[in-house]
Amino acid sequence: MPVDGCIAGQNPVSEPPLTSSTSKSTVERRSEELDTIAAVLPMERRDELAELLTDQDVETLKHLVERGMGDNTLRALTSDLAYLEAWGLAATGRSLPWPAPEALLLKFVAHHLWDPEKHAGDPDHGMPAAVDEKLRQQGFLKSVGPHAPATVRRRLANWSTLNKWRGFDGAFASPALKSAIRLAVRAVPRTRRRKSAKAVTSDVLAKLLATCDSDSLRDLRDRAILMLAFASGGRRRSEIAGLRLEQLTVEAPIEVPGGPPLPSLAIHLGRTKTTTGEQDDVVYLTGRPVEALNAWLAAAKIDKGSVFRGIGRWGTVSRRALDPQSVNAILKQRAKMAGLEPGEFSAHGLRSGYLTEAANRGIPLPEAMEQSRHRSVQQASSYYNTAGRRSGRAARML
Repeated sequence: MPVDGCIAGQNPVSEPPLTSSTSKSTVERRSEELDTIAAVLPMERRDELAELLTDQDVETLKHLVERGMGDNTLRALTSDLAYLEAWGLAATGRSLPWPAPEALLLKFVAHHLWDPEKHAGDPDHGMPAAVDEKLRQQGFLKSVGPHAPATVRRRLANWSTLNKWRGFDGAFASPALKSAIRLAVRAVPRTRRRKSAKAVTSDVLAKLLATCDSDSLRDLRDRAILMLAFASGGRRRSEIAGLRLEQLTVEAPIEVPGGPPLPSLAIHLGRTKTTTGEQDDVVYLTGRPVEALNAWLAAAKIDKGSVFRGIGRWGTVSRRALDPQSVNAILKQRAKMAGLEPGEFSAHGLRSGYLTEAANRGIPLPEAMEQSRHRSVQQASSYYNTAGRRSGRAARML
C-alpha cells in the first residue's frame, strides 16, 4: 500500500532515457514545470535537470513542495536525485527504476566505495571508467577516488525517502546492503574531517573584522555578516543568505551598569535544518552585532526583503539575496586579506567557532545550545570536550 502522502498511480518501472528523437517539447514542458518550484530548487542547472529527471521525478518534487518540505532539504533531495539519475543512466542506460531493486543499490555502493589500491590493479573494481568519464563530463564528479561514506549514506537515504514518497519501500533496509556498506567502509578507513579545518574563534574573528575597516558598502556588509553569523550561535550559511528583514524584531535595550543601554534584536529562524515548520526558533543579538547590522541596512537602504545582498562593480546593491556559497567565499576572502590560509576556514567554522569559544569562556553547554540551536547534545558537546582536553591537566603532564 502507498505510504501517507505518496503520489498515487505511479508506475514502478523506469522510464527510457531521453534520446535525440525525444521531442523538444518534452524537455521544455519539464523546464516549465521546474520553473513553478524554482524558488526552492538549485536552478542553475535547470536545463540539465529537465533532461535528467523524469516526469514522475518532477511530479514528486512538486508534491514535496506542496507538502511544505524545508527548502534546504528539498534542494539536497533534488541534487542527489539528479546525481542518482545521471549515475543510473551512465551505469545501466536507463532512468532509475522505482522501487529500487537490491541489485542496483549494491551496484551503487560498489561504484562509490572501493579500495584505490585494488582498483589500480583491477580496473573492474570500483566505478567503471566509462561511467566515471560520463559523470565527469556532466560535472557530477570532480574529485578522484572513492566517495566519502557519509555522502554515500546520504544519497541512499534520500533515494529511500523518494521511494517512500512514491509509495514504495525498496530494499534499503536489506541486510546485504547494510553489510556491503559496512565492509566497504572497513576496507578503506577514512579519517573524518570537520567541515572547516579550523574553527573561527574570537581571535580569528577579530582578524577577519579588522579587514572590514572602512565604511564602504562591501565592508559594512561583510562585517555585519561575520558578526551576526558568529554571535547568533554560528548560523548556517543558508540561514544567513536567506535571512529577511521580516525575521528581525527589535527588542528592548539591555541595561548595563555604568554604561549606555545595548541595542537588542531577535531573529526568528522559522524552519531550519533541525526544526519543523510548526517551531519558531528565536535567537538574540545584543550590542555590537546589532550596531553592525543596522549600519549595513542603513547604508544599503534596505527596508524590506533580503538582508544580505550582492553588490555590483559600481556599488549597486542587488535586490536578490546572496547565494549561500557567497557567504563561504566572503569568509575565505577575508581570511586571505587577514593573512590567514583560506583553505583552513569555511563558513561552518563560524558555527564550530561559536561553540569552541563558548567552551573556552566557561559558558555552560545548555546556555550555548540555546543560542546555537543544536538539538544533539553529543554533537555540541564534542566542541566542549575538545576545548576541555586541550586546556586540561591531562594535556599538560610535562
